[in-house]
Amino acid sequence: MTTDTPARLLTLLSLLQTPREWPGGELAGRLGVSRRTVRRDIERLREIGYPVQATKGADGGYRLVAGTAMPPLVLDDEEAVAIAVGLRAGAGHAVEGVDEASVRALAKLEQVLPSRLRHRVATLQAAVTPLTHGDGPGIAPETLTVMASTVAGRERLRFAYRAGDGTGTRRLTEPYRLVSTGQRWYLVAYDLDRDDWRTFRVDRVSEPFATGARFTPRELPTGNAAEYLRRSMQRRNDSYELVVAFAAPAETVAARLPGWLGPPEAVDDGSCVLRTTVSGSMEWMAVRLAMLGLDFRVREPEELVRRVRDLGQRMVRAAEAG
Repeated sequence: MTTDTPARLLTLLSLLQTPREWPGGELAGRLGVSRRTVRRDIERLREIGYPVQATKGADGGYRLVAGTAMPPLVLDDEEAVAIAVGLRAGAGHAVEGVDEASVRALAKLEQVLPSRLRHRVATLQAAVTPLTHGDGPGIAPETLTVMASTVAGRERLRFAYRAGDGTGTRRLTEPYRLVSTGQRWYLVAYDLDRDDWRTFRVDRVSEPFATGARFTPRELPTGNAAEYLRRSMQRRNDSYELVVAFAAPAETVAARLPGWLGPPEAVDDGSCVLRTTVSGSMEWMAVRLAMLGLDFRVREPEELVRRVRDLGQRMVRAAEAG
């Protein structure tokens, strides 16, 4: 019989998270308690936010259903390892959809993983070669999780940074947000030594260290980290002006564009234009635009027009060959 109520509740919750209906008698047998105790424990779970649905009948049954809020989950060893490996694989490259929220989830999970499970996660990831990689440089998941933890905890972050020309510096920052462009990760932070806001490419960061010193977040000039990153890119020498016309409503295009590119301007009900400044590989931008699944025409720059034309011709040849 399980006499420790917290331990019994965790065991009960673990059973209910299996997607099936559990008869009251079976739960009582698994826990070694009476059906009355099971009913009381079900009420305790409901009080702390777990939506447990009961069915009437000779034996009665219980099932965990979707609720209005996300309660904590109880994972067994195999589930925890599987989730950690999946989050690490996505975090290692700047994949759209695997953004700061995913990295924060990884940071929370790895914080509470027992050492034996952390070792299994690291071993499994090292033994697996992914079929595809992101276009941007790879990043150690540990670097992202340290950064995400300091962002969430409002904790000052110290790290070594290598600039584009190879110059190395040490930075002490108040981290604000991590932003993924789909090709690279960037950290938007207040640089205490330079007394100003800065953006840092995460693949150029090494030795990240959470200092433990808390801070009160400052107000970002643009109010939005993605917008600040976009404006920061406008000031860089490797940036270029991008003008793309879409044969689709502005709302439709905006829903498919990554936020850091900014919103398109509506021309009429069925078309819009995106005018922004970007940096990085034009070939990647050509592929990214094609992946939107919308009809578009690149107006500027001319080099990107050629890249899109070459990509289209290559795809046509590939289809004809097939």
